[in-house]
Amino acid sequence: MRLFTLLVSLFVSVLALTISPATASPETAGVNEKPTVVPALQRWQGGTGSFELRRTSRIVLGADRGGAVRRRTSALPEEIEQVAGRRLKVSTRHPQDGDIVLSLDPKLSGAGGGARFAGEGYVFTVTDRNIRITARTVTGVYYGTRTLLQILLLDDGRDSVPVGTAADWPDYKVRGFMLDVGRRFFTADFIRDYLHLMGWFKLNELQLHLNDNGFKGDKSWNEVQAGFRLKSDNPELAGLASKDGAYDRRDWDSFEDTASANGVTIIPEIDAPAHSLAFVRFRPSLGLNNGDSDHLDLSKPETTTFMKSVFDEFVPWFRSPDVHFGADEYTVDKPRYKTYFNEMAAHLRALGKHSRAWGSLSVMAADTGGYDRDVTLNSWNNGWYGPQAAKRDGYSFINTNDALLYIVPFANYYHGHGLDGKYLYDHWEPNVFPDGQSVEPGDPHLLGAMSAVWNDLTQATYGELDVHGLVEPTFGVLAQKMWGGADPDVPYDSFLATVRRLGVGTGLTKVATTLAAPANSELSLGRPATASAGAAGAAFDGVGTTKWRSGPGGDAWLRVDLGRPETVTKVDLDWTPAYGRDYEIQVSGNGTTWTTVARRTDRESAGVDTLTFAPVTARHVRLVGTEAGRKQDGYALWSMRVFDAPDLALHRPTTASSSEAASLAPENATDGDAKTRWASAYREDEWIQVDLGRSQPVRRVLLDWERASAQDYDIQVSDDAENWRTAAEARSRPTGARVDEVTFAPVPARFVRIQGIKRTSSFGYSLWRFEVRATSPDAAPATDRRQR
Repeated sequence: MRLFTLLVSLFVSVLALTISPATASPETAGVNEKPTVVPALQRWQGGTGSFELRRTSRIVLGADRGGAVRRRTSALPEEIEQVAGRRLKVSTRHPQDGDIVLSLDPKLSGAGGGARFAGEGYVFTVTDRNIRITARTVTGVYYGTRTLLQILLLDDGRDSVPVGTAADWPDYKVRGFMLDVGRRFFTADFIRDYLHLMGWFKLNELQLHLNDNGFKGDKSWNEVQAGFRLKSDNPELAGLASKDGAYDRRDWDSFEDTASANGVTIIPEIDAPAHSLAFVRFRPSLGLNNGDSDHLDLSKPETTTFMKSVFDEFVPWFRSPDVHFGADEYTVDKPRYKTYFNEMAAHLRALGKHSRAWGSLSVMAADTGGYDRDVTLNSWNNGWYGPQAAKRDGYSFINTNDALLYIVPFANYYHGHGLDGKYLYDHWEPNVFPDGQSVEPGDPHLLGAMSAVWNDLTQATYGELDVHGLVEPTFGVLAQKMWGGADPDVPYDSFLATVRRLGVGTGLTKVATTLAAPANSELSLGRPATASAGAAGAAFDGVGTTKWRSGPGGDAWLRVDLGRPETVTKVDLDWTPAYGRDYEIQVSGNGTTWTTVARRTDRESAGVDTLTFAPVTARHVRLVGTEAGRKQDGYALWSMRVFDAPDLALHRPTTASSSEAASLAPENATDGDAKTRWASAYREDEWIQVDLGRSQPVRRVLLDWERASAQDYDIQVSDDAENWRTAAEARSRPTGARVDEVTFAPVPARFVRIQGIKRTSSFGYSLWRFEVRATSPDAAPATDRRQR
């Protein structure tokens, strides 16, 4: 066994050293392109063919010092089952064909990754016989398994990995996310789920801001929210923990265990001497103005003594080598602030921890001399203490710039509706700061970057899942930029589509993806569903790691209610290994009388089956299984997706005679986003038109009107956007919001225009959706009226 392990290590090391920095040229016949994962692989050498999971595949633990790999990857069998529908056994025996081999090699080289490869990098080697994930650390092995899971999830059959070799590592040591739990409590389940989510995207630091308070405004300090989120059994601290939610030692240990299992380090932050209303309420005598403040009074020696006692109590809970003592935005008593800063850094050092703090030195000191330099700073604002100043003074720092990386949920400042993902993807890197403060890539003072959620609006009514909805859209972007930068050949829209498919990964119990979006003309996403047995909704939730299972047996059905009569032309079935052998697609207008529109017989594998048929109008669509691939397994689907014909107008150039405002532009009607709309000026003779890119048959137009709808309008077509002919007329349409679906004889056209004639209101015209299609149902289905 030792000889085998040595040979494997040497083989992998040689492969790693020969990996080309570039993706294999597509001109090389049969060479596999770099597989898509987030963050993208740093280096890839493509081979030919693929590795296929089989019923006999195992997870084999190769070189594993002290069982570290076994412990770190203990959940991998369940994760592969969640992603690929197959449960693999774990073995320490000699690898066989079809096995996945996980190994540690302390001498492994990453062909350019340097120290970052040594700490978190891995080599991912795929042949048609095996997959080998090898790293110098268990974290590297873990990250390699994330790559494996993502490749399987994005594969059509969820069982194939392209042959080739990757060497992968992060460019930055810190790839973080900060969450303010002081102002708003987040449940322990949410924290654990976010640790899983961070591991999925190879983010490695979660900073928990454990105390804070709201703003005073025109209230008294007694009326302002304050929170401290750690709960000790020490009677001397009884009453310090917030009554609306706090984490006890058992909670914290579960956070640390989950973090360790997912390659994440928790950075605990206890913020003082500002933002300290929770401490002032607990000990009013320690506050400025006799306790009428959220600032501690540093003129009293007992203030610093008390804060040291708080750290003494909780530092033994913390497994991270770094602990954050805040020191943010204290605008009084600058000399004593410096003393406090230095004393807390020294105290944490005596407790065996390295210190972190918020960069505030430009405001707090005309001369930063005399401040402890052995502290890592969050560079959050150029005015308070920017990166150039931190670099000049010799500090290590983390890019947490407020203008780029802060979210204050639902506020009218600091990205209240989420970060600008496209801007970050196209223009930002961790070394980029605004106002000319950027540093060079790879500057040794820059450790990485960290986005942050600050719950300033303490009285607002939103929950932790609402915050997730703001954070998730850019989690993948930030992970990509912190790991290795964006691929210039992958535009943002394509990258975001991949992130949507990847979802939130495995192992989560409370947090689900908010990014599931219908594909072009998909009708069934999120619609109500029922089944003969099992969780029917899992086939329509847009989540790649959930599935519908019928249970054992040869007969089963699954149906979806589209909400209203729709034109249906296609159904995609994504089968797990429990696939159907024989089955039918049926449609109905009333949910009682069914018509078969497509059949499949003798299917023999998992994967996606696309069934197309003549356009038909239906509200209900049903899969009826008549023979399972294996009767004992029954049927199981990752998804069932029901489609209309493609929308020819989607994302095509769209113009209009006018727009009421810049935010109500014409392209909003064709962007596929149900939350955006076009609105015209308040006139009758207004129009909107779309360029389909080339002349093609047009037969149907769907118009989703806002309340500002048209009573009379024409649908016009053109080949040159100058000479127009009328394809259909709409007259005396009802007032208010509605959906018009207008069909007409097929007509060739490149441009399609909606020409307003008469409004239903004093406003202009406004459309949520403007869709164009080449097909329409000729008649309602009228055959095969079998009921089940």
